[in-house]
Amino acid sequence: MSTFPPYTSTSSKIWRYFYLTICGLVFLYLIAPLLIVIPLSFNADSFFTFSEGMLNFDPDAYSLKWYRDLLQSPNRPGETSEWMIAGRNTFFIAVCVTILATSMGTLAAMGLSRSQMPQRRLIVATLLSPLIVPIVITGAGMFIYYSKLKLAYTFTGLILTHTALATPFVVVTVTATLANFDHTFIRASYSLGARPVTTFFKIILPLIYPGVITGALFAFVTSLDEVVVATFLAGPEQVTLPMHMLAGLRQEINLSILAVATILITLSVVLLTIVEMLRRRNERLTVRKFS
Repeated sequence: MSTFPPYTSTSSKIWRYFYLTICGLVFLYLIAPLLIVIPLSFNADSFFTFSEGMLNFDPDAYSLKWYRDLLQSPNRPGETSEWMIAGRNTFFIAVCVTILATSMGTLAAMGLSRSQMPQRRLIVATLLSPLIVPIVITGAGMFIYYSKLKLAYTFTGLILTHTALATPFVVVTVTATLANFDHTFIRASYSLGARPVTTFFKIILPLIYPGVITGALFAFVTSLDEVVVATFLAGPEQVTLPMHMLAGLRQEINLSILAVATILITLSVVLLTIVEMLRRRNERLTVRKFS
């Protein structure tokens, strides 16, 4: 059965197929590096190339040893590997950043969604400035500022800096969700004697939580993937996975880097899938609301 309406012209059909072909080529160009990184992370050899056995799909040419090296140091058996320490630091920082950025970004978005907010455009520009300023300048400025406060080379300084970078994503996503929010619910809640805190948790949050969760996921990924600012502010005890991967590429290249990259790619795909599911749910709720 044709997907085109019966009145579609031949030129429109050709343009449609041409458009889909271009989109497919762009998509293939974007995911081509992933198609190389993921299989190579299972390479039994210690080379960044596909062996003859891998090309022939020989089971002996594939191995999980690079993933096992992530769990335990190959040079010091029984000790926690540097990858595990870096991963623990990364997820600890990312969770703290997600909580702080989501809380502050949601509250800021709620205030900015009100038309009577004074200096609204100036505040929005200030909040979104971390998305515009080059990350190197941000890192250098944060390093100078936190050095004076004795927060450089500490988890606190790194968490605060990542929070500043992640909060704009929460503000954007929650503000977009609040664009279709009916403020009549808030006035009705107040008329029934509910307090502002009760109104937020019982009325507002359940209606905007898809945008809040989406912003939280973006904040988590932003902290998880950040390496430039961490290079300025992180000390030996605050090394993150991206920093350790960068150091590994400079000093000692092994396929453990590809194993970590595969894990991070898988995690990113899962998070993006959740974001897309929340987006579609929010669209369905919006359509149902106005239908």
